[in-house]
Parts: sequence; C-alpha cells; structure tokens
Amino acid sequence: MTLAQEKLYTIEDIYSLPEGTRAELIDGQIYYMAPPTRRHQRISGKLFSEIYQYIQGKRGSCEVYAAPFAVFLNENNYLEPDISVICDPDKLDEKGCHGAPDWIIEIVSPESRSRDYMTKLFKYRTAGVREYWIVDPLKGKTTVYNFEKESMEEYAFRDIIPVGIYNGFCITIE
Repeated sequence: MTLAQEKLYTIEDIYSLPEGTRAELIDGQIYYMAPPTRRHQRISGKLFSEIYQYIQGKRGSCEVYAAPFAVFLNENNYLEPDISVICDPDKLDEKGCHGAPDWIIEIVSPESRSRDYMTKLFKYRTAGVREYWIVDPLKGKTTVYNFEKESMEEYAFRDIIPVGIYNGFCITIE
C-alpha cells in the first residue's frame, strides 16, 4: 500500500490565484493570509516611514518595501514579509526580490504566529537574511534576530531598538 502524496504547489500556482488573494508559498504549501488589522497597518506604516526616512536621509543604496511585496527565497518559497529592506540591487526586478533581503520585519497576526516565530525564522536564517524582527502586538514585544552576530534580543514596544544593519539607527515601536 502506498500513501497518497500531498500536492506540492509552485510559484506559478501563487500567480494563478484570483487577483487580490494574499498567500505565501512555504516548502510547496500555500498559506492564505487574512487582511491585516488597523493596528497591524499602523505599526507597518510607522516602521516603513522611519526606515524609508532614514535611508533617504543617509542617501543609502538600500530600498525598503512594504507588503504586499514578493520575496522569492527559492523555487519553493515565496513570501510577502510586512517590511523588506534590500541592499543588493541585483536581487531586485519588477516582480520583487530574488534571494534573501538584508532585513525583514514580520508583524504577528493570530493566524501567522507559529509561521512567524518558527517556520519563517528558519527559512529567513537559512536563506541568508541578516536581520529578522518579529513584532508582536499581542505581547507588546519585538524579538530581534541578528543572524550575523548570532544573537537574539527581546524588546518592549517602549524600548529603543538598535537596527543591526545600520550603525546608529534605532526605532521605538510605540
């Protein structure tokens, strides 16, 4: 007796979804995403704005993108992080980022909790992301993984959080 194999989806399957459908592809499995809450959008907007202003003010070469923005880690993993910072222009084309962004921020929602804290943490680290933030509105905490320094720190929303990929840049979530 053979066991039935589950279907492995591809990036083409993601692109064939009805327009407006938000989904990610992780190890060949599709995960649908609910629309973000107002709080989620406020946090995302604030972070994007601060990061954008910092990069522009320093005349930096990195680019920041807010979801929905395609990150193709490889052929089986298509993700839409809440915020992506990419410093290598060769990774960018009109479809998105091909390879690991330098910095990713995920804002946790109830249905994404385990993926953000476990699955995506592993995927981003092994793909070569330099820094990964998990912003958790329910806990009021931000977990910062600096993969270059092999460190993990946890901050309250009121804390000043140093950005590992930029010396001297700090953010407060609150």
